[in-house]
Amino acid sequence: MADYALSLSEPEIARYRLMAEAAERRERELWRAAGAVPGARIADVGCGPGAVSVRLAELAGPDGAVWAVDRDERALAAAAALAEGAGAAVRTVAGPADATGLPSGGFDLVMLRHVLAHNGGREQAIVDHLATLARPGGGAVYLVDIDVRCFRLRGAPAELQELEERYRELHRRRGNDLCVGSRLDELLVAAGLEVAAFEGHIEVVTPPSGMRGPAWAARDALIAEGLAGPDDLERWEEAFRRAERDRDAIRFFAAHFVAYGRRT
Repeated sequence: MADYALSLSEPEIARYRLMAEAAERRERELWRAAGAVPGARIADVGCGPGAVSVRLAELAGPDGAVWAVDRDERALAAAAALAEGAGAAVRTVAGPADATGLPSGGFDLVMLRHVLAHNGGREQAIVDHLATLARPGGGAVYLVDIDVRCFRLRGAPAELQELEERYRELHRRRGNDLCVGSRLDELLVAAGLEVAAFEGHIEVVTPPSGMRGPAWAARDALIAEGLAGPDDLERWEEAFRRAERDRDAIRFFAAHFVAYGRRT
């Protein structure tokens, strides 16, 4: 499986929490329709620092529970701390998305957010595994991912567009599909699930001060791949500082797709 490119710093954790807040606001009714209801058993696979896991646990209530799965021990530690602080019923589990070790057929809802685009050619194997975790007779697999062809950065210095292009090249070299969001329904069907919903939206974001996005979070991976050097990081750092002085002029436009399917 391809290495995950993003480092988990405090600003990156803050970005995940903002994403989780926006996701619940936008998708809350879909979450409920898919099975995030009182008493539900939910698996949040590829949970990262657990921002969505905690929100799902709130919906599942005291009679339900969430299993938060990630292969990054640092992410799981952050998820456990966040859950403890929120008093949420979240259990952390170490494992990859295509071999979680969770019980087959044991979950009302299995969620996977922004993981498929980072797993170079293993998208179908991951969704096939998730399908086995959903309970027979209506358990759901819920997928969220991007299509980078709809991404646009407006009003930012040219250096930041260069950073974005290097980031896309990193994914291309790793065999990752940054357009996977637009074929989530196909992955569900191929896994033997019945598609219940498939939709997308364009998110318009003015990034808060200090938040620099996934391309910057992947800077160590860019260096390791030979796609950047110290001089590039200095130029990009300075570009971020310039952009932050006039942040109201910057807009990110990004397409996100959501699909869920049921196990019959």
